[in-house]
Amino acid sequence: MNAINTGSAIVVHGGAGAGRELDDGCVQAAQAAREQLDQDGDALDAAIAAVLSLENDSRFNAGTGAALGLDGTTIEMDACVMDTRGRLGAVAGLRAVKNPVLVARDVARTPHCLLSGEGAERFARAMGHAPYREVSDTARRAHKKMVDQLAGDGQAMPGVDNNDFARFWNYACSPAFAARSGCDTVGAVVRDQDGHFAVAGSTGGSAPSLLGRVGDTPIIGSGFYAGPHGAVAATGIGEHIMRHMLASTVYHWIASGTTLDEALRRGVGLFPDDVSVGLIAVSRTDAGAFSNAPMPQAVVRHG
Repeated sequence: MNAINTGSAIVVHGGAGAGRELDDGCVQAAQAAREQLDQDGDALDAAIAAVLSLENDSRFNAGTGAALGLDGTTIEMDACVMDTRGRLGAVAGLRAVKNPVLVARDVARTPHCLLSGEGAERFARAMGHAPYREVSDTARRAHKKMVDQLAGDGQAMPGVDNNDFARFWNYACSPAFAARSGCDTVGAVVRDQDGHFAVAGSTGGSAPSLLGRVGDTPIIGSGFYAGPHGAVAATGIGEHIMRHMLASTVYHWIASGTTLDEALRRGVGLFPDDVSVGLIAVSRTDAGAFSNAPMPQAVVRHG
């Protein structure tokens, strides 16, 4: 747990359970955020810069490293942005885009807060985001491992029978198996020198999952929240996170006077040990991260 008591603050995560060996990617992302603040960018500019850096690092399940769906072909991504200046935007089930967080930023400029599926992709093209359909080697290896695990006895998702993925299969092809893999999200929270807060997040989706599955990342109050008392981002298994409206719950604990460290620990404590969950947050005085599984992270003090 890290704490920062003065000036601006940046906290970045690379997904609960992704492993601390990826800390260097989070450090690089935090540095990108700090550069934005140094160049007079605001909290949201910095948060987006951090997530953009992680989307461009194919080791993370976001953007260029997004997870393959069960069919081994489909990629569906979610992303979000929110700050205390009134900007709020998210995308869900977005395909063929390199940087979903930039599309979420553009949604925040529209009359809407959330675009999904085909509409989100058409909007991305209208906003000038070029088609991107590359699949990373990391995603291909993870998909093979997932399919192998689904064929075994190990439980792919806590509380879910592996056979359910074949039973409810809704891809165009047939199931390739008779499943625990990526549930990683990337995210950043920022407090700028003016005292404004922002959060941004992105994910390549959960694996395994049915076609069209949307997790917590683009759902306000579940995967992300920002308000006058701080900003919070969550990572882990979205189906569990959404049931607790985790980001909003932790934010309101902080707003009511709970210390940031206690709020993060209390939030993670809502889940059983076999459900990987992580949280990052900034408040008016503190910044930190906490998870029940190894989570890449970085905290930067500025000013």
